[in-house]
Amino acid sequence: MARRRPGILRRFRRMSGAGLMATVVLYGLWYYQERTYWEQMSWMGTPQAEVWYDWKTLNRTLRNDGFLTGWSDLRANPLWTVYRLDRVNHPSIGARPGHFSEDWRTIWPVTSDDYTGSGYDRGHQAPNYAIAAVHGRQAQLDTFHMSNISPQRPDLNRRVWQRLEEVVIDEFANHFGTVWVTTGPIFDDAIRRMSSFIEIPDAFYKIIVAPGNANTPTRMIAFIVPQNVHGNEPLDRFLVSVDEIEARTGFNFFSELPDEVARRLESGVHAQGWGLEKVARQPSRY
Repeated sequence: MARRRPGILRRFRRMSGAGLMATVVLYGLWYYQERTYWEQMSWMGTPQAEVWYDWKTLNRTLRNDGFLTGWSDLRANPLWTVYRLDRVNHPSIGARPGHFSEDWRTIWPVTSDDYTGSGYDRGHQAPNYAIAAVHGRQAQLDTFHMSNISPQRPDLNRRVWQRLEEVVIDEFANHFGTVWVTTGPIFDDAIRRMSSFIEIPDAFYKIIVAPGNANTPTRMIAFIVPQNVHGNEPLDRFLVSVDEIEARTGFNFFSELPDEVARRLESGVHAQGWGLEKVARQPSRY
C-alpha cells in the first residue's frame, strides 16, 4: 500500500514553524549586536522606563551615526537622546543640510511639513553643530532625521537651548575632554498635540556627565528648561537634580551605576567644578 504524503495544511504548518524559528534566531542575533552598539554609544546604560508597561515611556532605540534615540511612535517624539562629545581643537563643519528628512524607521510618518505654520520650531535633540564637530558629516546628516526633532518654541530653541548646547560643546567638552549628554522632552499630564498628531512637550531636560578617573571624580549636572522661557534667562536658573528629571519623565538614567554612586550624583544639584557661572549669561547667537 502506498505511503500517504502529508497534506498541504501539514506542510504549511511545518514551513511556518521553521520560518518562525528562523525569524526568532535572526532577531536574537540582531538584538545582541545592537545591544553591543548601544553599550558603546552610551554611558552606564541607555535610559530605562521605571514602569515597563507604561505607554508614556514606551520607546524603540534607533541607532544613528554618533547618537542613540529613544523614539516614541505614540508621542511622535524622541523621548531621549544620548551622545558623546569630545574636545575638538579645530572643528571642520560641513554646510548645514538644507532640509529635514523623514525616517523610515518611524511607524508614524513624521515630516518637516508637519511643523510648518505650527508656531513651533523643529528642535534638534542631538545638536547639528556639536555632532558634526565630533562625529563627522554623516552624523550631522542624521541629526536632520525627523526622529531627532521635537516641537520647541522659538525663544527656547533659538535662544536658551542654543546657548546651552553651545556651552556643552565649547566649555564643558573642552574643559573635561569628554562628556556624555542625555537630553529629551518632558510631558506633563495634560496631552497637547499639533494638528499632525505630534505631541507638544511642556519642557526639555539635559543631563551632562563628565566621567571621572583615578584622579578626578565623576561629575553630573542637569537642567530642565520649560517651553515658556523668554530666552535671555541665565542658564543656572534651570539647574535641577537628575532625580527630578527621572520623576517627571518616568525614566531611570544610568541604570548601571551602583546604587550608592547613583544616589550621590543624582540626588542633588551639583554645579561645582563646571564653570557655569562664567557662561550662564552669555548671549545667544540669534
